[in-house]
Amino acid sequence: MVNSQRPTMANRPETVTPSMPEVHGSVSTSHPSIFKRMFAFLGPAYLVSVGYMDPGNWATDLEGGARFGYQLLWVLVMSNIMAILLQTLSARLGIVAGRDLAQACRDSYPKPVSWALWILCEIAIAACDLAEVLGAAIGLNLLFGLPLIAGVFLTAADTLLVLWFTRFGIRVMESIILALVTIIGVCFLIEIFLAKPDMAAVATGLIPRLNDQSLYVAIGILGATVMPHNLYLHSSLVQTRRIGSDVNSKRAACRFNLIDSVVALNGALLVNAAILILAGAVFFTQGIEVNQIQQAHQLLAPLLGTTLASAAFAVALLCSGQSSTITGTMAGQIVMEGFLNFRMRPWLRRLITRAIAVIPAAITIAIAGDQGTYRLLIFSQVVLSLQLPFAVIPLIHFTSDRSRMGSFANPGWVRAFAWTTAAIIVALNLRLATTTIGDWLTSAGRYQLPLAIVVIPVGLGILGLLIWVTAEPVLRAKGWIRPRLPQAPASVLELPVSKSFDRIMVPLDHSPADLQAISHAMAASSTAKLFLVHVEEDVTSQLYGDQAQTAETEFGRAYFESLLKQVHSQGRDAELLIRHGRDPIREIAAAAKEVKPDLIVMGAHGHKGLQDLIFGTTINEVRHRVGAPILIVPEQSGTAGAPRTSAVS
Repeated sequence: MVNSQRPTMANRPETVTPSMPEVHGSVSTSHPSIFKRMFAFLGPAYLVSVGYMDPGNWATDLEGGARFGYQLLWVLVMSNIMAILLQTLSARLGIVAGRDLAQACRDSYPKPVSWALWILCEIAIAACDLAEVLGAAIGLNLLFGLPLIAGVFLTAADTLLVLWFTRFGIRVMESIILALVTIIGVCFLIEIFLAKPDMAAVATGLIPRLNDQSLYVAIGILGATVMPHNLYLHSSLVQTRRIGSDVNSKRAACRFNLIDSVVALNGALLVNAAILILAGAVFFTQGIEVNQIQQAHQLLAPLLGTTLASAAFAVALLCSGQSSTITGTMAGQIVMEGFLNFRMRPWLRRLITRAIAVIPAAITIAIAGDQGTYRLLIFSQVVLSLQLPFAVIPLIHFTSDRSRMGSFANPGWVRAFAWTTAAIIVALNLRLATTTIGDWLTSAGRYQLPLAIVVIPVGLGILGLLIWVTAEPVLRAKGWIRPRLPQAPASVLELPVSKSFDRIMVPLDHSPADLQAISHAMAASSTAKLFLVHVEEDVTSQLYGDQAQTAETEFGRAYFESLLKQVHSQGRDAELLIRHGRDPIREIAAAAKEVKPDLIVMGAHGHKGLQDLIFGTTINEVRHRVGAPILIVPEQSGTAGAPRTSAVS
């Protein structure tokens, strides 16, 4: 029975919805062959690995190689080891706890903390999207000569491309991403073959060393490699696999996902290392400082003696931008739904985040030109790195929690490794933050005081949030903060008290669906009064209203009065309301305002796609304009093609 009394926000239970419900558990893994089972699990890490080779990585890797040769290669290797550890923990959280990282934060933290973490994560996703916008625009510029500013706005159209891909399911998406990643890898194999780097010198880059000049680029590499939104993404993607709920099934899933992560992320490491080595072999040895990606593209052909090098570079860059935009959209959806329990249509979500990225990109290109674009790419990766601790520390806490993970909780050596990783990330970011803020204040001149009033409190607030998130389990254990109550399973939720229906409104449109709607309305309550509503849309009715007299209106009135008599013959109280206007949605909503029904019953005709554009989607629009619950009654098969006199559908 449809409930006519809505719970208030204060007592409304929060439903436990699965992550990415449209593809949750959509891939079967129950195969007798070990190789087929492994293949079924392969995929999520390849989607994640795209974030490890997006255009932001290109900027940091190119600058690192061109300015410091192979010296920062060890940063890439260290970052990749961290990435494998953290992505493995993320996958385990999704498999064992059945919650993605954003949902786990919402379950565990007070609402203000969850909102703060969500805002920081949205900033990181916007920074990542900014890199994708700029990278795709640069790729279009290099391949087709399209101006950067035009390329930036053209990238907004990839929203439609992403939406078109998602309709085919998660496995098709994974196949498309794998194809793009393969193209990127092949392009850089060609580049390395042409560059012929000194492998002995490359090996020296694995020795850790860092100074003030290389710190900023090193942190940019770290932020570009271990990307915070990938931790949210991976914990959701692993739940697209359908596995058993027993311990052995979860253990097997964790093992297969570890293989998936190691293979995919090491592939991403090879791409990043190839970019840095290429820059070191071609630009550093020649004493050329690269300050924009276009410059690298232009110099590759003369320095390596073939146009194949620059063409492969541009193709790989374009593939990188397009593949990362798909995973960025998915991560944004997961983060918003997980933190806020709020679902937004993917196309709208994509347009909003893309608009946030397009505006600063367009302004930067207009003011600072190509070199400013390159610096903006570096800056976007530093922003990602600064947000990283707010994803890493909760992840370590959650996967170490035995009450959440059971026997899958992190053992001692994993906790030690994970906290060492977190300490390195936090220490590097604190050093960068203090250095950067100091530089800002020093160079601000007469604006130093206003800048300090804004920047210092914000910085201290973010630091305070980081300390709280880090210490939260200790504070909870000591009873200094009140833990959030766990969400109750659906079987024990207290349902709100409902009332019987007294007034039921049934919009009619002179179609076979009318009888179905009236029948369901009568079945919903044996005592309710029925209000049969029809909207006349013809021009005569719009002009003359109740005074209109045409063959069509007379025929329609006779039809609806016959329906009213049938209802009366069943001993039911009913009233016929004929309204006039060219907008059925507005007229039905106005009728609902007058009638004040407890329930609205509407017949559906089952058309979709192009038919929606022709006949309209009245039900979907009406439900946003009325306060009563709506019961949608499908038309019986075989009657969908019957004629009707109105566009109400």
